[in-house]
Amino acid sequence: MQGGITAFLRKWILAFAVAGSFFSVRAQDSLRMEVCSPFDFPLLLSANFGELRPNHFHNGLDIKTQGVTGKPIRCIADGYVSRIAVFHGGYGQAIYVNHPDGLTSVYGHIVAFAPKIQRYLREHQYANETFTCSLTFTPDQFPVRRGEVIALSGNEGSSAGPHLHLELRRTDTEEYIDPMPYFSRFLKDTKPPRASLVALYPLPGEGMIDGLQRKKLIPVASLGQPVTAWGQIYAGISAKDYMDGTSNFYGVHSVTLFVDSKQIFSSETNCVSPDENRMINGFTDYDELMRTRRLIMRSYILPGNRLRLLHAGEHRGVVTIDEERDYRFCYVLEDNFGNRSTYRFTVRGRRQPIPEYVPDADKMLRWNRANVVQEPGMELVVPRGYVYDDAELHTSVGGDSASVSFDYTIDAGNTPLHGYCDLFIGVRHLPVADTTKYYIVEKSGKRRASMGGKYENGWVKARIRTLGCFSVAVDTVPPRVVPVGMNTWRTSRNIRFRTGDAETGVASYKVCIDGQFVLFGLKKGMLVIQDPQRVKRGVPHRAEVVVTDYCGNETRKSFRF
Repeated sequence: MQGGITAFLRKWILAFAVAGSFFSVRAQDSLRMEVCSPFDFPLLLSANFGELRPNHFHNGLDIKTQGVTGKPIRCIADGYVSRIAVFHGGYGQAIYVNHPDGLTSVYGHIVAFAPKIQRYLREHQYANETFTCSLTFTPDQFPVRRGEVIALSGNEGSSAGPHLHLELRRTDTEEYIDPMPYFSRFLKDTKPPRASLVALYPLPGEGMIDGLQRKKLIPVASLGQPVTAWGQIYAGISAKDYMDGTSNFYGVHSVTLFVDSKQIFSSETNCVSPDENRMINGFTDYDELMRTRRLIMRSYILPGNRLRLLHAGEHRGVVTIDEERDYRFCYVLEDNFGNRSTYRFTVRGRRQPIPEYVPDADKMLRWNRANVVQEPGMELVVPRGYVYDDAELHTSVGGDSASVSFDYTIDAGNTPLHGYCDLFIGVRHLPVADTTKYYIVEKSGKRRASMGGKYENGWVKARIRTLGCFSVAVDTVPPRVVPVGMNTWRTSRNIRFRTGDAETGVASYKVCIDGQFVLFGLKKGMLVIQDPQRVKRGVPHRAEVVVTDYCGNETRKSFRF
């Protein structure tokens, strides 16, 4: 939305004039709080809490806003605005409200805050000449009541369409909790979860499935046919949940696996702490996700996975097939509304030799200790607990000796890393004297991605969170800045610039009009004016744009319109 604060104020006057009825529901959580709906229209979800995503769980509810932005968002309970944040990605713009019950509600992807908060934000942005910021408040600055309009819904940040991202967190720990028990009264769900396939996995050197030491994927339609196995195995399931009134699919709230009527494993997605989010990569079959984009929930706790929502006995979900008989497996899937589905299948014990596991690599990443991976001119430090299971590791050195550095391939297959690891690569040649221009690049085919980095004493250090092929590169090319629709600027005041940087990315930008700072936001590669009313219509102006990349290369351009 480009109408500035004046246009937003008109929306607020209309929003406050609309009479709304607010329904409350007592949540089932131990921290009880009376809530109202954030909207005056029936709620439909595009995503639920705990939905499986690459590298993280979905940490809230995504509420549809009828395909448009600008819907008034009502605070769900009494409290005070404790924080507002403005980012280029992520939640875009978000407002945080602390409640006396020990919870914080978070509203993301919004297009504007309530007028008094919006004014405070603008004053800060202009005083500090910055678009992005994170501001915190004391309880007496912006108190709010249940049902009070605090923002307008939008599509800001990393959002694929207009919606409200609504979270509940424990104020003291910032742990994400499932908002669904608080809002189930405003939603309708009579549809059970549905599975698409079941997976069976042999432990390396310990189990066999259908005569092979590799996983077997079984479509639901084929579950009536027994699978043979011997030794130690575990299972997994790919499933989605559904709700009334929409074609969207969601994450399954709870998964329970029984073998011969004995519970072997269960998961229940009620809460996730921030440091657990990436542990989803140990819960799901990460290799399958990377190869096929298919999400399979493993009913097995990897030795290095500390995700609390997973529950199993001392065997961590492993089933030992050591009798020549039928083992009856049964999956029970359930959503927040008690809708349940059951999937049964048979694993037939058949005695067979199990070949010894012999690693195909001369190096290993160990889950229970720190790992230092070295090649001449390269060192990678993987801290203890940063892989969830032991993984075979292959490394190699290649590239042209005349290059800035060699290319270093660090390959552990599709093995996820839990966090950022320090990577050091030695520089062989310095074609550019300015050492701020050096960075580490990841290479994958023709794709190049900057890992950033800093040069020091002949080495470039960066932090990486995925394995691959890395080398040192030089960035001396400044970002590009291209005006968009400049011939209409004088009348429309819709001033925009397409910008970007092919190597290390845009680090900062600033736009002045007639020598005065004017606020612009960077949205999907476009610099967009936020306050057009600050530019007088119908008269000549001069715009000055400065864009800098992460290696300090700067572009300065002036435009008259």
